[in-house]
Amino acid sequence: MLPKEILRKVRRIQITTSRLVTDMLAGQYESVFKGRGIEFDEVREYQPGDEIRSIDWNVTARMGHPYIKKYVEERQLTVMILLDASASSYFGTAKRLKSELAAEISAVLAFAAVNNNDRVGLIIFTDRIEKFIPPRKGLQHVLLVIREALYFKPKGKGTDLEGALRYLNNVTKRRAVTFVISDFFAKDFKRPLAIANKKHDVVAVTITDPREMELPKAGIVELTDAESGKEFLVDTSNNRLRDRYAARCKAMVEERAKLFGSVNVDHIDIWTNRPYLSEFVRFFKERERRV
Repeated sequence: MLPKEILRKVRRIQITTSRLVTDMLAGQYESVFKGRGIEFDEVREYQPGDEIRSIDWNVTARMGHPYIKKYVEERQLTVMILLDASASSYFGTAKRLKSELAAEISAVLAFAAVNNNDRVGLIIFTDRIEKFIPPRKGLQHVLLVIREALYFKPKGKGTDLEGALRYLNNVTKRRAVTFVISDFFAKDFKRPLAIANKKHDVVAVTITDPREMELPKAGIVELTDAESGKEFLVDTSNNRLRDRYAARCKAMVEERAKLFGSVNVDHIDIWTNRPYLSEFVRFFKERERRV
């Protein structure tokens, strides 16, 4: 039995995200993602005007005259949400933690899917697979996805993005629209991301806090790496150190964008101090022009 305060928060998220989906994303999700796949329907006799490349040569050889394969649009999609719950997600210096923002974005995507009669599933990962909810349809299922995204307590601290993508491929046999929500503070995920994107339609959603990009001028401070637990002192009054840190972070973001582009993965950059819905609207509009 869930505590009443948790149920109230899930209800608030449901009301807020449902309104966002209805008011801002209505139609855009469907126009971008619906009907992107096709499935086999039947074999029928060739008719003038049919494409030659649709001919089923095996059936044609058996029957002695041309037959073609007929396909229909696959209207129902599977939407998978890969949610990074590593220790670095429990950081935030703006309005909320990265983990809280990621959970709300998961809710928006889940409601967009269920409003279009699609199935939605969830994989929560750290340096291991923490939770898998198989894709299903329906409001009650979406509320389960939201509850787990908000309140699941992971055991791991690190990030194994490669393992999460490999797990996705193993448990999701059909092509799925897959949103990977993470800060992408991980190594060696280019190849598994490329492999996953060949099987699925992968969209990377990056979550970044402004303090991860620049150091405040606050004298000597003790910092702790959330995932490794290492502690170290930093003199933030050193201008050259702060400049080097900012330049390195900027280069990291640029390299990340190049990596996504090199494997043809779309990405949406979300910041904890900026409204996220406008970024999704922009992404949907840009993608709609391409399809």
